[in-house]
Amino acid sequence: MSKPLILCVDDEIVILDSIKEQLKKEFGNNYLYEVAESAEEALELIEELQEDHIDIIVIVSDWLMPGMKGDEFLIQVHHKFPKIIKIMLTGQADNEAVKRAKTLAKLHRCLYKPWDGQELIETIKSGLAKL
Repeated sequence: MSKPLILCVDDEIVILDSIKEQLKKEFGNNYLYEVAESAEEALELIEELQEDHIDIIVIVSDWLMPGMKGDEFLIQVHHKFPKIIKIMLTGQADNEAVKRAKTLAKLHRCLYKPWDGQELIETIKSGLAKL
């Protein structure tokens, strides 16, 4: 059985690299880490990971991305995989989008950019504690 996976979704590669580095520093080899630069890419990746029997346990997603916004993406994910812990990271989500994600995607938490690394780690840990 493979390790569980944390997926990060953001259209800015520098942000993805930063998050992935923070996660690896904190959690080491306990998890696999994947990144996607759009919601569409993330949905394809999720399907591939499911086919490979890799469990995604956490998704950290930006809100403002080209194509599909983060709340829409997380709602779609929630319909297929309700147990995944969903965290939105944003600099500009409107309150309605956050409310929609909380209601329809069971969003665990919304963090605002620039995020505090320790706050992100604690948010992930509190989400994992619910599993």
